[in-house]
Amino acid sequence: MSDICDDTLPLEQHPEPSPYLLDISAGHLLRRAHQRYQSLFQEYAAGLGLTGPQFATLVRLAELGSATQNHLGRLAAMDSSTVQGVVRRLIDRGFIQTGSNPMDRRMRVLTITPEGERLLQEGQAAGQRANDTLMAMLTPAERDHLLELLQRLSDG
Repeated sequence: MSDICDDTLPLEQHPEPSPYLLDISAGHLLRRAHQRYQSLFQEYAAGLGLTGPQFATLVRLAELGSATQNHLGRLAAMDSSTVQGVVRRLIDRGFIQTGSNPMDRRMRVLTITPEGERLLQEGQAAGQRANDTLMAMLTPAERDHLLELLQRLSDG
C-alpha cells in the first residue's frame, strides 16, 4: 500500500501531519497584532475621526502631491470600491479636493487640502505613537528585523 505523500517510506514510518495550531498561526498572530495597533491608533487619534484606510489615503496623497483615485488606491493598498468610499468621505469632510488633470480634463485628480494636512499631522503623531507602543518590548534590531520580514510578506 502506497502513501500519497511519499512512496519510498512504509506507511507506518510516515510522520503524522502537524495539527493546525491557531496560537502559532502567522495569519492569526498578524491579525492580533493588527488589532492591537488599530486599538492603539484609535486611542491616540481619539477625536480625529480618522480610520486606518483614511489615514493611509492621506499619507499617500501627501507624499504624491496629487493623484488619480485609482492610482491612490493602488498605493494605499485598497481595491477600487474601498478607495472610492474613503475618498468620498474625505472630500465630504473637506480633507481632499478634486480638480482636473491639465493633460486630460476628463481625469479627476485629488489633492490634500490645508485642513487635510493638519489632520494628517495629528494622525501621523498618533500613528508614530501607536507604532512605538506596539513595538516597545522589542530591541531596535528586532524592530528592524520585524519590519523587514513584514515587508517581505507584504510584497509576496
